[in-house]
Amino acid sequence: MFYTYLLGSQKDKELYIGSTNNLRKRMTEHNSGKVPSTQSRTPMALLYYESYKTEQEARDREAALKLRGQARAQLLKRINKTLELFRNEN
Repeated sequence: MFYTYLLGSQKDKELYIGSTNNLRKRMTEHNSGKVPSTQSRTPMALLYYESYKTEQEARDREAALKLRGQARAQLLKRINKTLELFRNEN
């Protein structure tokens, strides 16, 4: 399986979108500072993920969420309660 995921920085409450074929390993990499784009923002919390049979589908969805405002807005609206809880955590 391949995954598109949404992380939230517990440090600055900003969001990060990525894709991987091993979600557990990738979370460990993010939280151990091995991912340059999130290393200064750890710890990261997994807020949402989608699974796909092919890598291309996961990468296409990642690109859509990063580049198309409407796709991202729809996702954020769908997980609004999760985002509220996350942003209100200390």
